[in-house]
This record gives sequence, C-alpha cells and structure tokens, in this order.
Amino acid sequence: MAIDPEFEETYDEIERHDGHRVWTPDGEDATDEKQGIHGTHVAVDFDICIADGACLEDCPVDVFEWVDTPGHPESEIKADPANEDQCIDCMLCVDVCPVDAIDVDPSRAGRI
Repeated sequence: MAIDPEFEETYDEIERHDGHRVWTPDGEDATDEKQGIHGTHVAVDFDICIADGACLEDCPVDVFEWVDTPGHPESEIKADPANEDQCIDCMLCVDVCPVDAIDVDPSRAGRI
C-alpha cells in the first residue's frame, strides 16, 4: 500500500515534530506501532517506511534525516523530512522509495 496522496483531506494534523506536521487518520494519537505521516510538502508515511535509506542518499538538498522510532514493527528508524522547506521538487525520493512511502506535492510547499 502506498502513501495516501489525499492525506490532508483524510487525516488530521495531531502535532508538530521538528518543525513539520504529523498527520494520523481520525486524529488518533501516534503510537509506537502507528506513527502516521510526517511532513506536508514532503510527506513520509512512517507506517509504510522500511528505512532502506535511498531517499537520504539520493536527495540533493538533504531534506531527510534519520529519526529513532523504537518499537515500530517495520524499523527502529525512519526517514524524517526534517528539512522539507529545502525541497526542490526533483522527485528523486519518490522515485527511489521501494514502498511508495513518500509523496512530494509542489502545491503544498507553502503549508509546512
């Protein structure tokens, strides 16, 4: 399953994490096992991310940073869009993500 590209309409913003929004379905609190979508312009579904690191390696402007996610069943770290305001919309991260956990939408650039 890929990230929901309509998450702004189907999810609720529940908090801010390192300067970016965190979204979950129905406004549920994030848990160790369900962590929601981090970011808006550059959105990463932490519940899908397997932390293979391709987005960190290929991003030319270093949008992503590793963040610890202890207790998550997929991986103990995730690619966090900590610097999403630096995104140049090249879409390399979207192209290299093996599980389609990333969505970049230029129209959401001002809504960080």
